[in-house]
Amino acid sequence: MVTVSSAELQRHLGRYQDMALVEPVSVTRNGRERVIILSAEEYHRLKRRDRQVLSLDDFTPEDIQAILASEPPQEANDFNAEMIG
Repeated sequence: MVTVSSAELQRHLGRYQDMALVEPVSVTRNGRERVIILSAEEYHRLKRRDRQVLSLDDFTPEDIQAILASEPPQEANDFNAEMIG
């Protein structure tokens, strides 16, 4: 990932916009990462993944068996009180 200061970004915005089409560009301010610039295509791809909904037909029988056989971690018991009305 390319890293650039906010001052450098302001001076050469077009250059870094073009770079962001190929790979994310990290923009820093006072030496600390503040924002990431990425292509619109990559942003929309990530948003689609964020909202992906699966139906039972999307799972293989092996997937379903693995889910049924799974056990929550012991730490999950800490939240049992939240489930009791």
